[in-house]
Amino acid sequence: MNTVSCPVSGSGLGLRRSFMNDLESMKHTPIDFMEVAPENWMEMGGTLGKKFAYFAERYPMLCHGLSLSIGSPAPLDEHFLQRLKKFLDKHNIACYSEHLSYCSDQGHLYDLMPIPFTEEAALYTANRIKRVQDILERKIVMENVSYYAAPGQEMAEIDFLKAVIDESNCDLLLDVNNVYVNSINHNYDAEAYIKSVPSDRIAYLHIAGHYDEADDLKVDTHGADVIDPVWKLLETTYQHHGVAPTLLERDFNIPALSTLFSELDKIRHHQSKLGEASNAATA
Repeated sequence: MNTVSCPVSGSGLGLRRSFMNDLESMKHTPIDFMEVAPENWMEMGGTLGKKFAYFAERYPMLCHGLSLSIGSPAPLDEHFLQRLKKFLDKHNIACYSEHLSYCSDQGHLYDLMPIPFTEEAALYTANRIKRVQDILERKIVMENVSYYAAPGQEMAEIDFLKAVIDESNCDLLLDVNNVYVNSINHNYDAEAYIKSVPSDRIAYLHIAGHYDEADDLKVDTHGADVIDPVWKLLETTYQHHGVAPTLLERDFNIPALSTLFSELDKIRHHQSKLGEASNAATA
């Protein structure tokens, strides 16, 4: 099994069709790596398929899935996983991440549903992750998700996350914005959560904007600029765990590339600042 789950560095951006043509025309960009949902590209041919192949050759490419449904009561879709493996191998994509949630039972639910935070569910989910890793012949990366209800909760969210990671021996995609959103919605300490994550399992990070429904209700939309408290939480993450590859997610209300590049520059600023501090401390 491939044990290198995410061989990238720096700051990355999710590839979106709305700016592909503009991006293709640029000789130089501040993008160190890119990320796509494989479901949107696996069967793609024609002009768009060629464009994806171009970007997969130009940038280190990561895949962040939408439909694995790792916590579902329904059987794993192993036919999908075989097709996914061919896609990852074809484009030399080393890192495949997914959401620690589920989105199907007898059909797709078109949303990311929370897995109950119980020991039984953690073991069940971890065993399914092991099967996925066996089929794909590579370690996969699971993301902590935003959630708005916690049915049947018997464990803290962070304890459930760590139990799944430990049992499955997978890696972690730490979504900093999701930690912030959940900390507001479920009234816990975001910094304490970040500091409780095992450093050696972090493959890479996500950062994004969200929607303020109310003071005590934030909705993870990826449709706005990253806010100052989330930038501060990212800095805390770097301080505690070291600088990690960080990807900017933007799925809705997508602004001009110049605006996205400004946020990438801000990621890079935080990375370089913490990197310089670390170097000074060890000199």
